[in-house]
Amino acid sequence: MSLRVLLVDDHQVMRQGLRALLERERFHVVGEASNGRDAVQQAEKLRPDVAVIDLGMPELNGLDAAQQIARASSTTKVIALTMHTEDSYVTASLRAGVKGYVLKSQAGGDLVHAIQEVARGLTYLSPVISTAVVEAFLGKRPETIAERLSSREREVLQLVAEGRTTKEVAQALNVSVKTADSHRTRIMRKLDIHETAGLVRYAIREGLIQA
Repeated sequence: MSLRVLLVDDHQVMRQGLRALLERERFHVVGEASNGRDAVQQAEKLRPDVAVIDLGMPELNGLDAAQQIARASSTTKVIALTMHTEDSYVTASLRAGVKGYVLKSQAGGDLVHAIQEVARGLTYLSPVISTAVVEAFLGKRPETIAERLSSREREVLQLVAEGRTTKEVAQALNVSVKTADSHRTRIMRKLDIHETAGLVRYAIREGLIQA
């Protein structure tokens, strides 16, 4: 029985290319999503064996989507497909429960192998980033955003950085405006950033949104 795969990327051309690659290798692509929230919903509905997720996703970034997918569909293994080689991204992904980390520049050669490996319960890392991971776990890294902010605070930060008003943030997360504003205030205090432009720059630097 072929492995069932969910593709998550906000670029349709990228998804089409990945689908063609995987179907050629006899994988069954059961669904596609163009943002993190839709990815979580589809994972819960479709229960794929593997979800391949771009880290830089609108509405809900790949790291938080991975954590929510783990809760919504415990049997789904997540592979991050990204352009980032920095150790902070790799270690944050592993802490979020990601089982595979594949660079987009190496997707043609690595992704098929990565899906096969994580489906067997193993962890797969693109070879060029393995050294970064070792150094990071030896303590040679700065504090990551995942350690500074809670999952909900990262969601709020991403939405704010994408230009959403406090009311729109509240609607997106199904919370009150007061609660959304409290999250925003707490984020600013934790990061010692006190204007929206600064939050946007921080979100770009941490990979929550694309410049």
